[in-house]
Amino acid sequence: MAEFSPAVIDEMKGHLAKYPADRLRSALIPLLFIVQRERGWVDNPGVNFLAKFLDLLVTDVWETVTFYSMFDLRPVGRHHIQICKTLSCKIMGEPDITGHVCSKLGIHPGDTTEDGKFTVSLVECLGSCGTAPMMQIGFDYHEDLTIEKVDKILDGCK
Repeated sequence: MAEFSPAVIDEMKGHLAKYPADRLRSALIPLLFIVQRERGWVDNPGVNFLAKFLDLLVTDVWETVTFYSMFDLRPVGRHHIQICKTLSCKIMGEPDITGHVCSKLGIHPGDTTEDGKFTVSLVECLGSCGTAPMMQIGFDYHEDLTIEKVDKILDGCK
């Protein structure tokens, strides 16, 4: 099972305090973000910790982790590029954007660059259909993408 510092445990308890005692399960998503921040991804020890911490079944935690694309199920690069692959983005040029990003970085979707700087993932709808094609890097949305915009965005990643 994962171990966390007393400060992180206090942070988690602070989230629990926001919910009624019979609804602590509602804190799962914010706590998953903490686990991911602290461990770099959501792994088995982190899931086991949260299941015990919230008195949930491990499968309950995994159901949430695997439902949302915002949780990493494996280690990812410093810049996690998530490219929306659903219909609006696909129609507006996602295949060209994906091809360009992967070609520029020398990797395929699902891979991480050798230096650990970038990971490219194709994800389901990110809720920005009106500004397709789009991608998310970390928590930042990049919309109305063109090849030129993608180059500027990637060149700006330190």
